[in-house]
Amino acid sequence: MAGHRGLVGGAVLAHLQAEGFTDLVTATSAEVDLRDRTAVEAFFDRERPATVILAAAKVGGILANATYPADFFSDNIRIQTNVLDAAAATGTSKLLFLGSSCIYPKFAEQPIREDSLLTGLLEPTNDAYAIAKIAGVLQVQALRRQYGLHYISAMPTNLYGPGDNFSPEGSHVLPGLIRRFEDARIDGDPTVTVWGTGTPRREFLHVSDLARACVHLLEHYDDGAPVNIGVGEDLPIAELAQLVADTVGYTGELVFDTTKPDGTPRKLLDVSTIHDLGWRAEIGLHEGLAATVAWYREQLAAGTVRAS
Repeated sequence: MAGHRGLVGGAVLAHLQAEGFTDLVTATSAEVDLRDRTAVEAFFDRERPATVILAAAKVGGILANATYPADFFSDNIRIQTNVLDAAAATGTSKLLFLGSSCIYPKFAEQPIREDSLLTGLLEPTNDAYAIAKIAGVLQVQALRRQYGLHYISAMPTNLYGPGDNFSPEGSHVLPGLIRRFEDARIDGDPTVTVWGTGTPRREFLHVSDLARACVHLLEHYDDGAPVNIGVGEDLPIAELAQLVADTVGYTGELVFDTTKPDGTPRKLLDVSTIHDLGWRAEIGLHEGLAATVAWYREQLAAGTVRAS
C-alpha cells in the first residue's frame, strides 16, 4: 500500500483491514522515499508484494499546482516510474495505479468518458500534474503490452473525507472551504471569500467509497483502459460553498473573488464502466460532508489536523 498516510491510502488501508486482510505492507516516506529509485528497488526486492495499490503522490489544490508545477511533475513522475518498474521487476502480479480526473481535456464532452483521454488541451493551472498522471496510465498500458502484467489504472473524481489536507495553501476545494468557514464561524467574520465566480461544477466522492472501488476493481477488472470512479452527479461551486457554510453553521455572507481562476468549467465523470462492473457510490454528499466536518473538529480540538 503505497501512500498509506495520505487521504486515499489511509482509507484504502482501513478498508482492507476491515475486510480481514492481514498481510499488508506499508512504509513511510522517511523509511522509503519513493522518488529515490535505488531505495524503491531495495524495498521491493526485500518485500516482493503480490499486489500493489499505488496511491502515493504529490497532490494539492489549484493554488499549489499553479505555484509549484515543476515539483508536481517531477515528484509524481519519479514516484510512479520507480514503483511501477520495481513492481514489474520483482514479480508483483497485480497493481492498481490511481490517477486523477484532471487528466482529461479542459473542455471534454460531459460526462467525461474514459476514451476522452488525450483528445484535447488540458486545464493550464494543473497541466504539469495531469501530464505526470497521464504518463502513469501509459506506463501501466506499456507494461501490460510488453510483459502481460495484470496492472490497471483508475481515475477518481474530486475526493474528500477523514485524513484530508486542510492547509490554506495545499488543500483542495472542499477541505479548503471547510477550514475557511469553520475559522470564520469561530472568529465571527462577517464574510468569507471564495475563489472564482462560483459557476464551475464539480463532483465529489467520499474517500471511503473510493476505497471500496479500489478493491472491487482489483477483483473484477483487468484491462489497460483507465476506469473512472465517481458518483455521476455534480453541483456548482457556489452551491457547494453554501452547503459547507450551512453544515458548519456559518451565517455570514459569501463573497466570490472573480479575479481568481475558476479552473475547468465542468468535470463530471461518466461512471458507466464501473457501474457495469457492479460498484456504485453509497455515501451522499450531505452525509459525507457532515461526517467530515465532525471529524475535522475532533482533529482540530486534539491538535492533530493536517493543515500544512
